[in-house]
Amino acid sequence: MQSTVSKATLGRLPMYLQFIRRMSAEKVSATQIAKGLGLGEVQVRKDLASVCTAGLPKVGYPVSTLRRDMERALGADVPVSAVIVGAGKLGTALMEYDGFGEYGTEIIAAFDKNAAASPLFHGRVPVYPMDQLAGFCTSHQVQTGILTVPAASAQSAAEEMVRSGLKAILNFAPFPIKVPPHVTVHQENIALSLAYLQMTASESRNQEKEEQYGTKSI
Repeated sequence: MQSTVSKATLGRLPMYLQFIRRMSAEKVSATQIAKGLGLGEVQVRKDLASVCTAGLPKVGYPVSTLRRDMERALGADVPVSAVIVGAGKLGTALMEYDGFGEYGTEIIAAFDKNAAASPLFHGRVPVYPMDQLAGFCTSHQVQTGILTVPAASAQSAAEEMVRSGLKAILNFAPFPIKVPPHVTVHQENIALSLAYLQMTASESRNQEKEEQYGTKSI
């Protein structure tokens, strides 16, 4: 099923999954999810149908089946180990974040060029020097990495991650890293996300004013 799911749908599945994980009911409909999340019902219906075939008209989906199929589509049903490269403030915050486990990912180590030879622990996550990255990834069969270094160090760190055998990189660095075609990169731009939220909030305020005064902004 996962190969037929679009990237756009995969990007929305975590929202749906989080919503139904809080439910105690045995059935849920696309209408309920759409209203609960403030999304378009048609889009939600299409997304659910692309990952689960157990839905019935006027009945909805069995929550347990829908949850299982969403987790399978997201790969959350198979535990994945990941490492962090860059143990600064952002890297440390991610090490202490407990939410990764909800989607099948476990941060098992972090690496930093300034780390001491003896590992320093942030919670249960040890921090090692960068020169131990390749050996660690090989011995623990890690293929996923999270990059949280400054922009000036992003490309060289990414190249080291590729040489260490990582096949998927979540890049928090404000720099578009270049990697070989066989490596998947997702760019996470926090500043851009905040700008988008600000724009959306501004549009919402303008719409409320238009509805209140019966005028349209030019």
